[in-house]
Amino acid sequence: MKIETIWQPETQQRVFRELVEAFSHPGDVRDLEPHVAESNAQRAVLAALMDGEVTLADPHQRISEQDWPLLQARREISEKASYVAASGSQPPDFQPALGSLESPESGAAILLEVEVIGQGQLCLQLSGPGVDGERALHLSGLHEDWLERRAEWVESFPLGVDLLLSDARRIVALPRTTRIRHAPHASER
Repeated sequence: MKIETIWQPETQQRVFRELVEAFSHPGDVRDLEPHVAESNAQRAVLAALMDGEVTLADPHQRISEQDWPLLQARREISEKASYVAASGSQPPDFQPALGSLESPESGAAILLEVEVIGQGQLCLQLSGPGVDGERALHLSGLHEDWLERRAEWVESFPLGVDLLLSDARRIVALPRTTRIRHAPHASER
């Protein structure tokens, strides 16, 4: 029986290194193409991050029943999970864990799959720690309610959530420290 590439430790380590780079440089699009093979970026990230010590919510049924045993993560409701796998095309219909003043690190990481990263009608202007000046990020397939809800979730910093956006092959991180401003696309002006 052949094991899919994303479940192999070497691939998981490479994907993890890409995640570290993505969170160190918010808005920097990281290409997982060499590591994804027959899978997709969100699934490869889940394979790299999950183990028996973390909790995972799947409110939009992104994870197949065959993958749950391989992920080893404990299933949890979105409000209490460490990680949430969601679809960016659907509006956020849950309240994620935001952490507490004693443990802000217990705020959730939301793994949000969108249609395309790097092009599209939605243009976000990013600034803050790890961003050199200001950076534009174009997206397609992100329901705009995510931006409003994310702003609410991070307004009581250090509480909040970290977003990791993915399309089929790429990822981009938007930690809670990143400031996001919606910039009108040229056709909207």
